[in-house]
Amino acid sequence: MAKNLVIVESPAKAKTINKYLGSDYKVLASVGHIKDLPSKGLGVDIENNFEPTYEVIPDAKKRNNKKVVSDLKKAAKEAEAIFLAADPDREGEAICQHLAEEIVPKKPKKEVFRVMFNEITKNAIKEAFNHPKQVNKDLVDAQQARRILDRLVGYKVSPILWKNIGGKLSAGRVQTVAVRLVVDREREIEAFVKTEYWTITANLAAKLPPNFNSRLYKIEDLTVKTSGFDQDLKKNETHIKDEKTAKDIVTEAEKENFIVDSVTTKERKRNPVPPFITSKLQQEASRKLGFSVKKTMSTAQKLYEGVELGSEGAVGLITYMRSDSTRVSDTALNDVRGFIGGNYGQNYLPEKPIHYKSKGGAQDAHEAIRPTDVNRSPESVKSYLSNDEYRLYRLIWQRFVASQMNPAIFDQTTIDIKAGRFTFRATGSVQKFDGFLKVYQEGRDEKVEEGSDDDDEERSLPKVEKGEQLKLNKITPEQHFTEPPPRFTEATLVKALEEKGIGRPSTYAAIMTTIQDREYVEKLEGRFHPTALGTTVNDVLVAGFTDLFNPTYTARMEDELDNIEEGKINWRDALRNFYDKFSVDLKNAEEGLKDKKKAVIATDEVCQTCGSPMVIKFGRFGQFLACQNYPECKTTREVGSKKASASGEAAAEGAENKSEETEVPPCELCGREMALKKGRFGAFYGCTGYPECKNIRKIDKKSGATVAVAPPVELDEICPKDGAKLVIRQGRFGEFISCSNYPKCDYIKRETTGITCPKCGKGEIAVKKSKRGKVFYGCTNYPKCDEVYWDKPLAEPCPNCNAPLTFEKTTKKEGTVRYCQKEGCGYKIAVSDVNTALQNASDVTTQTK
Repeated sequence: MAKNLVIVESPAKAKTINKYLGSDYKVLASVGHIKDLPSKGLGVDIENNFEPTYEVIPDAKKRNNKKVVSDLKKAAKEAEAIFLAADPDREGEAICQHLAEEIVPKKPKKEVFRVMFNEITKNAIKEAFNHPKQVNKDLVDAQQARRILDRLVGYKVSPILWKNIGGKLSAGRVQTVAVRLVVDREREIEAFVKTEYWTITANLAAKLPPNFNSRLYKIEDLTVKTSGFDQDLKKNETHIKDEKTAKDIVTEAEKENFIVDSVTTKERKRNPVPPFITSKLQQEASRKLGFSVKKTMSTAQKLYEGVELGSEGAVGLITYMRSDSTRVSDTALNDVRGFIGGNYGQNYLPEKPIHYKSKGGAQDAHEAIRPTDVNRSPESVKSYLSNDEYRLYRLIWQRFVASQMNPAIFDQTTIDIKAGRFTFRATGSVQKFDGFLKVYQEGRDEKVEEGSDDDDEERSLPKVEKGEQLKLNKITPEQHFTEPPPRFTEATLVKALEEKGIGRPSTYAAIMTTIQDREYVEKLEGRFHPTALGTTVNDVLVAGFTDLFNPTYTARMEDELDNIEEGKINWRDALRNFYDKFSVDLKNAEEGLKDKKKAVIATDEVCQTCGSPMVIKFGRFGQFLACQNYPECKTTREVGSKKASASGEAAAEGAENKSEETEVPPCELCGREMALKKGRFGAFYGCTGYPECKNIRKIDKKSGATVAVAPPVELDEICPKDGAKLVIRQGRFGEFISCSNYPKCDYIKRETTGITCPKCGKGEIAVKKSKRGKVFYGCTNYPKCDEVYWDKPLAEPCPNCNAPLTFEKTTKKEGTVRYCQKEGCGYKIAVSDVNTALQNASDVTTQTK
């Protein structure tokens, strides 16, 4: 029996670590946090110095959590020592603290250690276990302070949204600031006034080829301005404002001789960029791979926790992916320098390793995100990775290798050409040495201006001499208009948050997900647009709280959390300082908004009942259109629908939406009218005779057409629970059989496979559906037995290893295959091959007969 228990967060991480530790260690997973503030209630005693109340996360919120905790307690009781090995950050430290509180037995006393590693490799694991530590109280306090801060803001501010807008809306300390950035940018775009300007390009020929373009740079001593029109012209600047001015210049310039005034050539270096930190990885994966922030982090998590590499087993391919440090260990630096010298040549290798400076407040206990072994090239592991894993690993590997290579070198030539009182300028660039660009080039969010230091596009210019006369081939005026600031992409929003000091590496993905899930912003063609709801929520919160949702104030709170982590301030003192001001702001916001009407959104829609404008309001099930003339007129309708309803009690006030629909056929069961209603799963038509008549019609989401739901069909089968007849019903996911006394009796007949559960031996494996409608197979004895399969089980033993079940699945790549799930077996065969074998066997039997 193992003497030592090791606890990590995820099963994948547990599997990878397990192979590096001997038989004296048992590795189990907590599957993330096991404790949190209660889901109901504040969970923080403000009067008792912000004392939090934690509870073991219920199964409803985190599946099988109680069983996980129970199994960990049992294993801890049997172990001599316990090693807590969660991720090396605030959240990981809090998980370790909660594990120590919850699963470690009081008697007999056990030794409890904290082990930390930035990469899951044999050497890193060995080093961590050779030098175990204790849980870092400061890190735990910082996480706890952040959690309580978020709970206080969400719990205290969200009711203000309910009162002033409606619905069950929520406010978040950091997410609201992110929404504010998107809303403010949208308003900048709406308020933007375009400025017309013209550029003039002359195509010229020298004695030697090639022909080249030059742009009007100066008129006499005034520089021609082509950007920055939001600022006033300087004394030495001019602006070609309209077509007439541009054509006059062209006419005048065409009559002049174009003479080379000066030729300047200088060497320009472009230095490599540092290895990835979390925010830069998210930005670059968005630019180059089109990944969302969430996808980047989930894919990186898999690469960090371990990927099966054939005979090597599970291997962690990258270092910890939540880091704001650019530090690289000496071992990794030596390895990458050896790799560069051996594979690219000494001219690509700097004399000394390059050390990059991390930004202020970075956790240098972490390393930059890099491959754990630079010799594992992307191509060498490609066959073991999914396409997404391969592309992200290649990006991380290339960036790390390039970060320790010599700069790229360019020869940049500038030619100034005089044409009367005009000066034209041509800029050319030729790469002399590719340097780090041989491996990697950083992506960019916006277009780079021609001739700038970041412009690496090669443009060849002919060799010319000062005083040389050039031939004018063509001179062209071109109209332009200034453009408003671009809307945020995920990459540029993360960049803005990072630059303003809002959020931390572990929070960017959650911020992007939350603001979209709450429907405060929407992504169109890859860019964020605020929704009407998001704009309304933003305006209410910003009006009520001048500081709380201010980017500068939020950044200052992040600094406070960093100070707690570093042991500089006490977490309770920081919360008290925050709450003293927050409670005053909260009271002022409630008073200031008390007499204001509920926020609504104006529309161009007109009420079909009274002709008044319609406005968008928010109820329990989302937004809807309501007559502005309420309560005199109580007409409501779906947003986007032209069919009005006159409601006895307006849904705008959160009442039950019993509407009188027009142009809707009456109930086919009782003849009463059908009313548009909204439930948990969207809009539907229900009979106004409810509860006597329970007829409903679904609304097809694509066409908007109504589909009658067939009434229950009685069967000759009896319900095993109450003896009533069973009936066939129509549900969200199709047809199912249940008791006719539903909802008094909740019996549902399961479609079974006829296979006895191999785990408990009592239940049968039944066909089930997840909340999202995906089919899976589970034991009918659930929750006593949690056996579950995502692929269809077959009562056919494996011909290779005699396992009792084989499984069938269909993929685009392989078609339908049957395979064995037993580890190490490897049996897999196409169903077409199985059918062929059966047909051949049948033919042989027939011939024999």
